[in-house]
Amino acid sequence: MKSFWARLQLWNSKECDLWPRWIFLRALGVIFFSAFYSLWFQIHGLIGERGILPVESFLANVGAAVPGVKRFWYVPSLFWIDASDRALTVVVAAGLGCSILVIANVMPKLTIALSTLFFLSCIAVLQDFSSYQSDGMLLEAGFISIFFAPVGIRPGLGSADPPTRASRFMLQWEWFRIYFESGVAKIASGDIHWRNFTAMDDYYQNGPLPAWPGWYVQHLPHWYHAATVVATLVIELGIVWALFLPRRLRLACFVIVTGLQIGIIATANYAFLNYLVLVLGVLLLDDRALARFGLRLREAAAPALTTAREWRLGLEYFVMAWLLYATVVVFLASGSNSALSWPEHVLEPFRFANPYGLFATMTEARYEIEFQGSRDGGKTWIAYPFRYKPQDIKERPGIYAPYQPRFDWNLWFASLGPWRSSDWVVRAQQRLLEGSPSVLALFRSDPFAGAPPTQVRTVLWQYWFTDWKTKRETGAWWRRQELGLFSGVLTKGANGQMILSDSP
Repeated sequence: MKSFWARLQLWNSKECDLWPRWIFLRALGVIFFSAFYSLWFQIHGLIGERGILPVESFLANVGAAVPGVKRFWYVPSLFWIDASDRALTVVVAAGLGCSILVIANVMPKLTIALSTLFFLSCIAVLQDFSSYQSDGMLLEAGFISIFFAPVGIRPGLGSADPPTRASRFMLQWEWFRIYFESGVAKIASGDIHWRNFTAMDDYYQNGPLPAWPGWYVQHLPHWYHAATVVATLVIELGIVWALFLPRRLRLACFVIVTGLQIGIIATANYAFLNYLVLVLGVLLLDDRALARFGLRLREAAAPALTTAREWRLGLEYFVMAWLLYATVVVFLASGSNSALSWPEHVLEPFRFANPYGLFATMTEARYEIEFQGSRDGGKTWIAYPFRYKPQDIKERPGIYAPYQPRFDWNLWFASLGPWRSSDWVVRAQQRLLEGSPSVLALFRSDPFAGAPPTQVRTVLWQYWFTDWKTKRETGAWWRRQELGLFSGVLTKGANGQMILSDSP
């Protein structure tokens, strides 16, 4: 048995690249920090005691529906202990602190584990505000990185505890799946826009949170947009396979996909999603490639094969094998209830083994939901100003990523369907009628200066980028057209009852 572990360690040491791991883990800490930083300003308005979807009510409903200890598997969160506003603050603050320690390379194995735990605790209870693929990407990367990170309080490059091939491959495997599964989803969806090369023609104006450089790219000729469709499909379905090819092709793949991600980051706001995919790509590099940039290694002796290390290697390879199996199953037979899929079902609530499929279908128009309040029985309506979403047609679209404004983001998804599919919008109207400070903080300002209106409605608008001539003459980045009510008018009756009227 001893010889087996010795051979395994020798096999690992043949591909022991320390600088890519060091760079990736520091960048992972920055991404965790961005995720917790955005929650710091939003979590009370989203799921706090006076938030849109209070976590205490959610957990009470789960507890009633799922008796016994299974509830903790169904919703894996520390908030089962305490779901108060104070607990929300403590968990997010702890996440911020741990992510800073990850950046500083202090006890990385422990601080990454805690960052992942705290983020999972939030995502598990954010309900409608955590249905994003990016959250699963970060949780999967964080979980694998617990094994990938070196032990020690200040491990430096971690030469005393080099990464195993298993954990490094699983992070590369996540990177590969994000690209390849997204490419497959685009073809399998049957979306005509990918088939006739028009998927990118209106992409820059119709995404969740456009950025101002996207306005300029939007106005490039159709041949450019058609070329980006071809490039996207070629990269996602073909070039990423270079991960499994010889070193030179793998390095060329890194250069190509890095260019793609930089282009996406520069023209749109997808929170930390593209930053995570970008830094996962760093693991295609090796110490030899990075030595050209002055990042050289000192010779270090191979770590001693102690009993503790044997146990850690055994556990790591077992977990990575389970995760690999689950991710293959979720890709090949997602939603299957066969006996072969039970490892995937075990991990499902934790989002450590996810199917990916970015932009499988393209939205054909941009709709915006606007909250408006009235104090005079509906004669005059005043809009609540958003922090990040398009609203004022003359305001330049901002660049916010990797910050993730979950409220604004979810309104984009809600606008694509009937309000009954997103009834949290009506709950937000109710909180505005109540004058909830935490929900008002999700907006840029309170147009009613602390005295809540008597009615709140939501109005649906359609937005388009302006053309060059209009922008030069008026300074407007957008033009818009009112389409009517979205969820209707919510009124607070004399007895305090909420009445929804004029709903379509």
